[in-house]
Amino acid sequence: MTSSITKNRIESIDVLRGIAMVVMALDHVRDYFHVTAITEDPLNLGTTTTLLFFTRWITHFCAPIFVFLSGTSIYLQSQRKTKNELSTFLFKRGLWLIFIEFTVVSLAWSFDLHYSILFLQVIWAIGISMVFLSLLIYLPFRIILALGLFIVLGHNLLDIPESAPDFKTNFWWDLLHHGAFAAYAYAEGHSVFLVYPFVPWLGLMMVGYCAGTLFTKDILPEQRRKLLTYFGLSVLALFVVVRFINVYGDPFPWSSQKNSWFTVLSFVNIHKYPPSLMFMCLTIGSAMLLLPVLEKIQNGFTNTMKTFGRTAFFYYIIHIYLIHFLSAICFFARGHTFEESAAISQTFPFKFVVPGEGFGLSVVYLVWILVVAALYPLCKWYDRYKTSHPEKWWLSYI
Repeated sequence: MTSSITKNRIESIDVLRGIAMVVMALDHVRDYFHVTAITEDPLNLGTTTTLLFFTRWITHFCAPIFVFLSGTSIYLQSQRKTKNELSTFLFKRGLWLIFIEFTVVSLAWSFDLHYSILFLQVIWAIGISMVFLSLLIYLPFRIILALGLFIVLGHNLLDIPESAPDFKTNFWWDLLHHGAFAAYAYAEGHSVFLVYPFVPWLGLMMVGYCAGTLFTKDILPEQRRKLLTYFGLSVLALFVVVRFINVYGDPFPWSSQKNSWFTVLSFVNIHKYPPSLMFMCLTIGSAMLLLPVLEKIQNGFTNTMKTFGRTAFFYYIIHIYLIHFLSAICFFARGHTFEESAAISQTFPFKFVVPGEGFGLSVVYLVWILVVAALYPLCKWYDRYKTSHPEKWWLSYI
């Protein structure tokens, strides 16, 4: 009975993680294929459409769910490893992820063998958070929870000085909190592109780590489902109340728009870089409501999503290369040359897209479906290989 319950708990986490990974690919396809991907913000309520808005907005759920569940998975590992073993693993895995972000992932985004730009995105944020968590796990559980909640609930206080007209950032401030798409040169012709300031993500991983207690054998399935539902509704209620007050929790307040529907879109248009309190409340509150539902469902869809969830890092890397490669094929099929791609890269360093060229959303969705379908056999193979070779320690790093 216990082993069955434990299996179901792990599977519900893997299924939700898999859904997040699949949805994430939609935004990356849009980045490389949509006609306005490099000229307009899909969340700009003055220019967007409802479908374009939600094509981008729905992918907001992916990174926070992945980071939160990473913390949960780490707690589950703590049930079968000593603190020293877990700390050593997290420290090495975190450094490994940072290395992969700088090398394999940066190359995937840019196709630039000279590494003119190093991207600090979600893999970096997870990696550095794991490095810190490798030390934090020695603290009492309540201290970890308190620190995680303090970061998640309080980091938007930094919006106050950041909103001042004369406020100036620097590399370290941007690295910790502010730096959405800030570029810093570290050598001639080379720079670091800060996309994910990591402190809020660390707080979210810490809270996800503490949420792992809900998935231990000490919590009965029905009790866990009730607790997840209660926490999910509470977090979403917090989002509605705080967002409605419109004073704290997101650096950009919502406002009345041209009609009531677009006012609703403004209300849910929350800030990701860095993830605001409202951003984390909406995404994680929804995730908490989904987990108990997914726990009771087992069909072809959940089995497919589980495969993607169990191979998330493997999937993440190869899906960027595949999407970028398909974009390059379209670029050269239009008659463009390598010289033109080099010229474009001066302005759009990780795109094979000419401003004004590209496709509509119907093609974006078609390419997304084809990419996910093409990756499933590879992920299925890798999942089987990883499961059948538990003795290969290095597989836990991929």
